[in-house]
Amino acid sequence: MRPAVRVGAMVRRLDDGRTVSADPDLALPLASVGKVLLLAEVARRLADATLAPDQPVELLDADREVGGTGLLGRLSPRRWTVADLATAVAAVSDNAATNALLRLVTLDTVQELARRAGLRDTTVHDRIRAERGPDVPRTFATGTAHELCAFLADVATGTWQSPQACRLLRGWLAGNTDRTMVADSVDHDPWSSDGVRVENKTGTDTGVRADTGIVSGRHTVVYAVIAAFEPGAEREALAELRRWGAAVDRLAGAHRSDSS
Repeated sequence: MRPAVRVGAMVRRLDDGRTVSADPDLALPLASVGKVLLLAEVARRLADATLAPDQPVELLDADREVGGTGLLGRLSPRRWTVADLATAVAAVSDNAATNALLRLVTLDTVQELARRAGLRDTTVHDRIRAERGPDVPRTFATGTAHELCAFLADVATGTWQSPQACRLLRGWLAGNTDRTMVADSVDHDPWSSDGVRVENKTGTDTGVRADTGIVSGRHTVVYAVIAAFEPGAEREALAELRRWGAAVDRLAGAHRSDSS
């Protein structure tokens, strides 16, 4: 019988390579975690000056009507800067901003970025849609915990693209307002300028909860946890994410009593 919750997970400490994982190569729907790749493409272009942070972008009616997470589709302005849109995607997983940025940088270039980063099973397939019919990709993005961790390890060490691109991406992820999944079990203060720092992106969709990020405590840790679940198993899925958060907390040395 198929389990109620399928989990692909990996937690990796960067200084000594210590890793805990479970089915890390299992490809699963990522929901909005896939937006990390879009943000990465925007960061890359800003860093190499092929895109300007103050470049204006129009939100189309189709962007505003997509629904789901976010705020921009409910606000009156129709024009926002690239930096505004990236901040909204990272902070509140804004779907209108996501589609506007995808239209600007194109889906093809986001997919190419994933390939250049060595990601074989992790990519964005489509824009955000209110409904998915039979003639469009079944899901926004899919991926594996292993590949997400490998990508974020390069970002955390500043070896992906350029140090400036890595700083931009990490800065956006640090502004994420959703710390209810893996990060819920990490001993951190999002309002503190010192101590443990969490930079993450979460994803929520029907039958999917996912969280990936970088945690900097006494050690720097990258993690990705993806849970796909049957109807009625949402609480069990969230419990799994938070259980993995305890492993992140332990490996990062985030908790004051940890001596590892």
